[in-house]
Amino acid sequence: MRFQTQSLRFAHPGQPMLEFPDINLSSGDSLLILGKSGSGKTTLLNLLSGLLKPASGKVVLDEVLISELDGQKLDLFRGQHIGIVFQKPHLIAALNVKQNLELAHFFGKKQGQNLDQLLKDLGIDKKAKSAVMTLSEGEAQRVSIARALANSPKLIVADEPTSSLDDENSEKVITLLKAQASKIGAALIIVTHDQRVKAHISQFIEVKAS
Repeated sequence: MRFQTQSLRFAHPGQPMLEFPDINLSSGDSLLILGKSGSGKTTLLNLLSGLLKPASGKVVLDEVLISELDGQKLDLFRGQHIGIVFQKPHLIAALNVKQNLELAHFFGKKQGQNLDQLLKDLGIDKKAKSAVMTLSEGEAQRVSIARALANSPKLIVADEPTSSLDDENSEKVITLLKAQASKIGAALIIVTHDQRVKAHISQFIEVKAS
């Protein structure tokens, strides 16, 4: 598996052009994207996962040019091959924990991981039938991680996964993400301003607003 970006540039309306460093990752690699608030970290995350289209440059996952996919093709490709851990869980309140994960299988149109085993791996198997509104912040985050992993993606992208956590839980989440990425042979990209994460992932790039 190869994930690469080349000469990525993007500008929000009325804002200066952002230029991003190139990325080159293989299965099992981990990368930190560091930067202060407003530096363009989240913009880069959205470009990497196909949620935004670059003004110029390429995003390539296993020889598929993500930056040129559109509509349903893009949605399906992302659902099958890219797992996104958002800063806020965005779980569907009307569904229980396991049903939220089953939805990932439905939209990705693939069987994916055994969800009972995945919930067990993440230490939340006892919450499988719980309403998401009853979860603690840490539990909801683990469900969000499980949802991102449900289809055994080739690329996992996590947005500020440790920002609201103390040192102990921050370490647990990073260890968890790395272990799961290694287990399914995915590349892992963590977007953060949390300098503590550098202790766990040595490869990083820094994004700075021009």
